[in-house]
Amino acid sequence: MQVRDVMSTSVQSCSNQDDLSTVASKMQALNIGSMPVVENNQVVGMVTDRDMVVRGLTNGAPNDSIQSVMSNNVISVSSSASLEEAAQLMSQHQVRRLPVVDNGNLVGMVSLGDLATREQADQKAGQALTQISKNDFS
Repeated sequence: MQVRDVMSTSVQSCSNQDDLSTVASKMQALNIGSMPVVENNQVVGMVTDRDMVVRGLTNGAPNDSIQSVMSNNVISVSSSASLEEAAQLMSQHQVRRLPVVDNGNLVGMVSLGDLATREQADQKAGQALTQISKNDFS
């Protein structure tokens, strides 16, 4: 089974020029905790609600651009990658969501929850979550 079989394709994103307040409102309305930062359909960063609180509200202002708090080193996966590969990337890089990128363009998002919904990947997702959680508190 491949990432394309479980990924979300209706991905909401923001621009690196959007301000913290706008992105926070969008994330709240959509009930999501992270969002890819996209320019010309290419992922240039990721921002989480935690990034906005820890880096943004403590060091900046609500009108600062999301670029000031986003993560620039984005780990992504291809839609043709196996679910095991995606779970391994999540575990290795301590992330719960990966942008799915084909030919340099954002085509979807895959989360640990997406992996866990497939019986074949459930064990790999569980292992990835265990590894992520273990390293969060180390």
